Amino acid sequence: MPELDVFTVEASLPGVRLDRFLHERYADSSRGEIQRLLGQGCVRVNGRPPKPSQTPRAGDIIQVEWPDPVAATVEAENIPLEILHEDVDLVVINKPPNLVVHPAAGHPSGTLVNALLHHCRGHLSGIGGVARPGIVHRLDRDTSGCLVVAKNDVTHRDLQDQFATRRVEKLYQCIVCGELQPPSGEILGRIARHTVDRKKMTVTEGDGRDSRTTYRLLERLRSAAFVEARIHTGRTHQVRVHFQHLGFPLAGDHIYGHRANARLTAETGFKATRQLLHARKLAFIHPSTRQWCDFNAPLPADFKEALSILRITTADGASS
Repeated sequence: MPELDVFTVEASLPGVRLDRFLHERYADSSRGEIQRLLGQGCVRVNGRPPKPSQTPRAGDIIQVEWPDPVAATVEAENIPLEILHEDVDLVVINKPPNLVVHPAAGHPSGTLVNALLHHCRGHLSGIGGVARPGIVHRLDRDTSGCLVVAKNDVTHRDLQDQFATRRVEKLYQCIVCGELQPPSGEILGRIARHTVDRKKMTVTEGDGRDSRTTYRLLERLRSAAFVEARIHTGRTHQVRVHFQHLGFPLAGDHIYGHRANARLTAETGFKATRQLLHARKLAFIHPSTRQWCDFNAPLPADFKEALSILRITTADGASS
């Protein structure tokens, strides 16, 4: 049975958000766990679902329902994988779009981890714990492309260190909305959690983590552009946030570019079913051989179809 905790707020706290207040009260729980409880309707204030940003007031009656714990097991599943490289230490895959990397709330199965457990037969590093064996870095569910997985702890730690010290080369390709200007450049800024929508990130002048992306135009499209982006830091949603900040959000990214995507559809008739972002290249020093390894993932079918639809053609049908 779920555990129900009910208490009354003793004093108003006008400068403290409810999610922070609950995080401080339940110190053994992570901020993310508190956010999930709020999002799943497990928290009520005076009998009503609250907003995470509201502030506690004296006399508020708060109910917190703690769900029953879920067994810490992840099952192996026979899910096809496109392997770009594999050896005794690591495996590099071309992750398809719409594949979640590891089990989480709402995605207990059908993830990349489930597929890896079947493919690698248990030969994965244990540093990431039961839910994230072998996972050194992540890609968003909708993002496709290169992703490296560690088969042992020594490899995992070495790769983690390379990512942390920015020795890994990460090259992305994407389609952005609008006529990209300038055609090449550098995007700098601090990235932090959005103050209102906690699922989003934003470029801020206040607290945040330094981020840097360089980019160049590959091809102008109809009301859009095909772009190559190199990320020099590894912040959450970095490419998506940076191009929104520049004024050219990704095609299909309705979290960071709803209006721009509506305009793209109105002008071209094209509507992307997911954010068109692809991790084209991943390069690093192999932890065992110490050789520089360079991996490239071909574009998925839906990305190539989008390019075909949006390409500018002349009267005789040839690309301009």
